[in-house]
Parts: sequence; structure tokens; C-alpha cells
Amino acid sequence: MHILHDEIGPPQLKIEKESNTAATLTVNPLPSGYGVTLGNALRRVLLSSLPGTAVTAMKIPGISHEYTTIDGVKETVFDITLNLRQLRLKKHSKEPEVVKVPFLKKGKVTAKDLKVSSDIEILDPSQEIMTCDGANSKKSLEIRVEKGVGYRLVTNEDSAKEEDAEMILIDANFSPVSLVKYDVQPSRVGEQINLDKLVLQLETDGSLAADGAIKLAAGIVESYFALFNKDDAYTDEDYTTSFDLLKKQKESKEKAAEQAQETSFTPIDILGLSQRTLNALVNGGITSVEQLLSTPMSQLTQLRGFGQKAKSELDQVLAERGYTVAPESSKPASDDSAQ
Repeated sequence: MHILHDEIGPPQLKIEKESNTAATLTVNPLPSGYGVTLGNALRRVLLSSLPGTAVTAMKIPGISHEYTTIDGVKETVFDITLNLRQLRLKKHSKEPEVVKVPFLKKGKVTAKDLKVSSDIEILDPSQEIMTCDGANSKKSLEIRVEKGVGYRLVTNEDSAKEEDAEMILIDANFSPVSLVKYDVQPSRVGEQINLDKLVLQLETDGSLAADGAIKLAAGIVESYFALFNKDDAYTDEDYTTSFDLLKKQKESKEKAAEQAQETSFTPIDILGLSQRTLNALVNGGITSVEQLLSTPMSQLTQLRGFGQKAKSELDQVLAERGYTVAPESSKPASDDSAQ
């Protein structure tokens, strides 16, 4: 990790789930340029490398190619293949499964008419497949459902290997991610003004939760980058660090600050002030000598019950012990005095 985080602290990761299928990831702050580096890597993996389900082939008896029509069906074979590519399904096992769609009704045939096993979930039952003019028990549509990764483009070699001549192969997009985009915004921490803030928006088809998709993609990226630095890992202590080390350093600083605060608390009672003056200070929230010495006299005189007599007493007590209260803060000259 970049040594810059020693100064600005580790980046904060936040994933907001808008729904099970939509989420927004925010990472801030990042060194300049790292927003694009991380955002582009995550986007490419999200679109290309996550497992999903798609229809890879279809079969209608008597039909050998997609550039034809079917008696009793409004859509062409090509239109049906396009509709099949839009089906939102989730398959649990890797083995392909053939699903039948009988021509047993007049009207629209949708995803809910698919005769699937328990291994397949239909995520959008309303998705249209075709429109029939009437029932025909002699015909049926068979589709092959597979689980895979990325985008599979049908080639001539694939068609030649297919044993069933009537099986029409379909280009398949297995990715469960329907939308992913990222934006790199300017960020600032203290005097560091050239930092990045990564905002990534993601939507899935429902077969994989949006936050789960982000974590899976990040794990894939991490596993590949680990190949370059797995054995005999190289580090440069002057310019690199780790999130674990930063976390431990932060916890150590916070613990030291708490201990310092506990040890630096001196009860105000030891000054031996009169009860009236002591009550005025305590009621004003000043309970330790450290608080008293860091408060300007102008603020002390505004406390209820702290008058001129209390001020004189306090000046005397502090002078005897060698203490002085905080000096007054300087104020800019007014317009009248400047003239």
C-alpha cells in the first residue's frame, strides 16, 4: 500500500445496498490516480469474470436454422433467440440442463411456462419468449441452460461439434452484472488536496447479490495480483506500508492518547479555592487544573457566579503556584480602528 496513507490514514470502504440487486461502493481517500486504477480493474472483472446462467442453444423439431418462421408462432426463430438471451435464470450446478416449453396454450409464452428442475430458479417469470396462435401438442421448444463465465460467442467449430443437427446455438452472456460504472471524484484530507474518491455503481440480474458481486470481483483481482508477489515478496519500507500496520498504529495512538488524558487530569479541588469560586468553575464545566489553565480569563468571567472577587482570588491562587491561564486569542482590527 502507498506510503501516503501514513499521513492521510487508511482509505474507508463503504458499500450502500439500495436493494439486493443494486449497490454503490465508495472508497476514500485514495492517492492521485488510484481511483481509475481500482475502478477500471473492478469494472472489467465485474463484466467479464463472474459466474452466471444463460441459454446456450434451442431446438424446435423441423427447424434447422434461425432465419425462418414457425407455423402458429408470431415471432421468427431469430426473435425467439433474442428473447431467450434476455431470460434471467439462476442455475446452481455446472452441468447443462435441457428445459422444455410445450406449445399448449394460445397467447404469450413467458418464462413461468418453463418446465425447470429444482436446480434452476426463474428470476423474472414475466419475460416473454414467444406468442402462439393456438395450442399444438405436437410441437415444443427445447432450450439448453448452462452456468458459465463471461461471454461465449458461437463459432463454426462449435456448430461442427454439436451432435444434434437441429440444435441452434446461441451467443451467451453469462455475466450476472447488468450495469457497472464508476466515477473518480476529487478528495481532500488536511493539506492533501490532490486525492481521489472512487464511487462505483453496480446492478445485477438477481442471481448474485450486488455486494457479493463486488467482493467476488475484488477477490479475483487480488488472487491474480498475488502471483506477482507471492514468493520472496519485495517491500520498500520508505514508500510502502500495509493496512494492518496502519490499523495497529492508529489503535496504538488512540490508546496512548486516552492514557495521556487520564494521567493529565488534575482535580481542581487541590487549588484550595473558596466554595463559591469552585462552584462557579465546576458548574461551567471546568473540573481539572488543565482545563482551567487552557481557558482564557475572558471566558472565565462569563461563567455564572464568577465575578471580580472570584477573578482576584483565582489570580492570587494561580500566582502562588506559578500558574497562568491561557492568553486571550488575538482578534483582527475593526474597520474603524484600521482607519
